[in-house]
Amino acid sequence: MLVRLQKYLAEADVASRRRAEEMILSGRIKVNGNIVTELGTKVDDELDVVEADGKVVRIDRNMVYIMLNKPEGYVTTVHDQFNRPTVLDLVKGVKERIYPVGRLDYDTSGLIILTNDGDMTYRLTHPKHNVAKTYIALVDSEPTAVEIHTFEQGIIIEGRKTARAKLRVMKRDEAGVYLMITIHEGRNRQVRKMCDAIGHPVRKLKRIATGRLTLGSLKKGQWRYLTREEADYLRSL
Repeated sequence: MLVRLQKYLAEADVASRRRAEEMILSGRIKVNGNIVTELGTKVDDELDVVEADGKVVRIDRNMVYIMLNKPEGYVTTVHDQFNRPTVLDLVKGVKERIYPVGRLDYDTSGLIILTNDGDMTYRLTHPKHNVAKTYIALVDSEPTAVEIHTFEQGIIIEGRKTARAKLRVMKRDEAGVYLMITIHEGRNRQVRKMCDAIGHPVRKLKRIATGRLTLGSLKKGQWRYLTREEADYLRSL
């Protein structure tokens, strides 16, 4: 929900509205890392990260942290303009307003976090925090040592080089070759584009881990609440 910044600060017990206005005008407030000095500024009370004098502040709510094993054929948004099924269609019985952290492509399956914690969302999705994301990719043939090296050193995609990554050949069977890939960014269809660039298009892709958080035995389409330890780990990143 969008609210005026001074109202947000008051509800977060930072200061009275009048005092909050003074703090905004004096440049002491940041929204998503940027100093804001306009009193009419509105913020999303769940998505935006607000800082007062360098400290993240938020309205005290019941924070919810959920892990979902997303199937193919679902979009990772709250609403879809084409009326395709979204990941929220799979999470029933949660009264809080939650949203997915980052994205998984429509045709990619695997681990996605859903929450109402804007601060944690910012930490997990901002490139500077360098959170590892690990995938299993199915391709037709095994990459050579040169291709693996090229992949791991970073590849120019759409005019910009990717960060260093890891690629390991896991196994081969009648379906093809399985690769374990770890990246630290979240660019659009990044793993697929990197594999395309070394001549090994992805036929099937699944995210199995974010940081040290793994899917474990969670079946496709199922979800569960994170444990306190898991949520604390994500917040600490």
